[in-house]
Amino acid sequence: MLSKFFDFKNFKGDFTGGLVAGVVALPLALAFGVQSGMGATAGLYGAIAVGIFAAMFGGTETQASGPTGPMTVVSAALVATAIEITGSLESAMSIILLSFLLGGLFQVIFGFLNIAGYVKYFPYPVVSGFMSGVGLIIVILQLFPFAGLDSAKSTTAVIKDFPRLFAEFNLSALLLGAITIAVYFVFPKITKAIPSALVALIVATLVAYFFKMDVPLIGEIPSGLPSFQLGGILEVDSSAWGIIIEYAIVLAVLGSIDSLLTSVIADNMTKTKHNSNRELIGQGIGNMLAAAIGGIPGAGATKGTVVNINAGGRTRLSGILHGVFLLTVLLGLGQLASLIPLCVLAGLLIPIGFKIIDFKGLKHLFKVPRADAVVLILVLLITTFGSLIQAVGVGVALACLLFMKKSGDISEKGLEVGAVADIDGSKPWQDEIEFYEEYKDKVIIKHLYGPLFFGFTSYFKDQITALSGEVKAVILRMDRVPYIDQSGLYTLEDVIYDLREQNIEVLLIGLKEQPKDMLEAVDVIPDLVPEEDIFENIEDGFVYLKSKLKK
Repeated sequence: MLSKFFDFKNFKGDFTGGLVAGVVALPLALAFGVQSGMGATAGLYGAIAVGIFAAMFGGTETQASGPTGPMTVVSAALVATAIEITGSLESAMSIILLSFLLGGLFQVIFGFLNIAGYVKYFPYPVVSGFMSGVGLIIVILQLFPFAGLDSAKSTTAVIKDFPRLFAEFNLSALLLGAITIAVYFVFPKITKAIPSALVALIVATLVAYFFKMDVPLIGEIPSGLPSFQLGGILEVDSSAWGIIIEYAIVLAVLGSIDSLLTSVIADNMTKTKHNSNRELIGQGIGNMLAAAIGGIPGAGATKGTVVNINAGGRTRLSGILHGVFLLTVLLGLGQLASLIPLCVLAGLLIPIGFKIIDFKGLKHLFKVPRADAVVLILVLLITTFGSLIQAVGVGVALACLLFMKKSGDISEKGLEVGAVADIDGSKPWQDEIEFYEEYKDKVIIKHLYGPLFFGFTSYFKDQITALSGEVKAVILRMDRVPYIDQSGLYTLEDVIYDLREQNIEVLLIGLKEQPKDMLEAVDVIPDLVPEEDIFENIEDGFVYLKSKLKK
C-alpha cells in the first residue's frame, strides 16, 4: 500500500540521510524553541510536525524542514507582542497558535493560487537586508543568555540593558558558552561524520553536569506524545485579530521564501526540479499541524537538507524519517534534554546568527548601485530595531519605486532597449547565422534585452542553467543591457560560476559602461570572466571561438 505513495528503492540512503538530518536538527530545534520564548518543547514539537508533514505533502523530494532562524525571530516577536497584550504566555497562547495556524493556511492558499511564481520578484537588497537583520537579532538576543542572564525580548531593550551584562555576568555560563562555540568550529576540522552542533551540545552539557556548574537550564520537557492545543482559539478577543493577521501573513511569506530558496539549493545538488506550489502546500500543512500541538512554525532548513542529500537522501522518505527520529528522541530522551544549559543553546545560536547575515551583500555596499545599497541598509535597520512586518513592506515599496526611477532614467537617455528585460536564444541574429550553423552543437548564444533587474533574474538563471549536452561555450550578447542592479549582478555572477564549474567558457559581448563597472567592482571580471573573453562586437568573439574550438 505504502509503495503507491513512496519510493522505497533508495531506502538505505533515505534512512541514513533522514537520521543525519534529524541529528543536525535536534539541537537547533531545542535552541530555536527557547529563542521563540515558548520553550524548548515548542521547538521540538514544531520540528517533528513540520519535518514529517512538509516532507510528506511538499514538492521537494529531499527537503528537510523544521524551525529556522528567520521563522523563529518572527515567532519570538509575535510571542513578545502577545504577552504584552495579555500579560502572560499562558494567556497569549491562543493568539500565538492562531497566528501560526493561519500562517500555515495562507501558505496552503499561496500554493493553490500559484503565488510561488511571484516570490522570485523579491529584490536581492530586500531579502539580503531582511536576512541580515534576522541574523543580527538572533546574535543580540542571545548575548544575555550566553552570559547566564535573562534577556529582554527586543534588540533595543537588550542594548539599553547592556551595563547589566558586564556587571552581573555568570562566569560559568560564559565558560560553557565559549566551550560550545569552540567545539562547534573546531570539531569539523577533526571529522565531519558527526554534526558539530550535536557534539558541542553534548560536550558542554556534560561539563556543566559533572562539574555541577550553577547555570540556568532548559528545564522539564514533557514526555509522551504532544496533545491538541487549539481549544482556546475560538475565545480570542476581536481586538487581537489585526496582530494575528499581520504576523500570519509575514510568517507565510517568509516561510515560503525560506523554503523555496532551500528547494533551489536541493535542485542544484540533486539535478532535479521541485514543484514550488506543492512545496508551499506541504509547508503550510506542516505549520498548521505544528500549531495544533503547540509547536513553532518552520520552513525548509538549508543545513538539514544539504546533509540529508550528502548522506544519501533522495526521496521524501528521508524528510519524513528525519521527523520520526525527532519524535523518538522526544519519547525516549526528553528528560535528558532538560539538563541542557541555556548558555549552551546560546553558544549554538550565535554562530548560526552570524551565518544568516549576508556578508557578501554588506561587503559590496560601496560597489553596487547606491539605490540598492540604501534599500539594503534601510531594510536591515528596520528589521533589526523596528518592525519585521514594516521592514519587508518598506523594502519592496522602495525597490519598486527605484525600479520605476531607473527605467525612467534609462528612457530619458534615449537608449533603444525593451521596457522589460528579456532573453532569447532560439533564433540567431543575421550576423550570427553562418557561425550558428557550423557550431550550434557546441556554442549557445543568448541575447539579453533591457536592464537586468530583480524581476528578471530568476527567469534568466533558469534559462542559462538549463543548458546541457556538449556545449563548450556560452555567448551572452549584452549590447542592449544598459543597467544591472544588485540582484542582476549576483545572478549573473552565479550563472557564470555555475557554467565555469561545468568547464563551459562564457563570452560577454558588447558590455556597456555601467554593467562592466559593476562586474569589475565585485571581481566577476577578471576572476570569472578574463579580459580575453570580453569583446566589443560579435565578429571578434566568433574569431576567438573558432580558433579555440578547432584545437
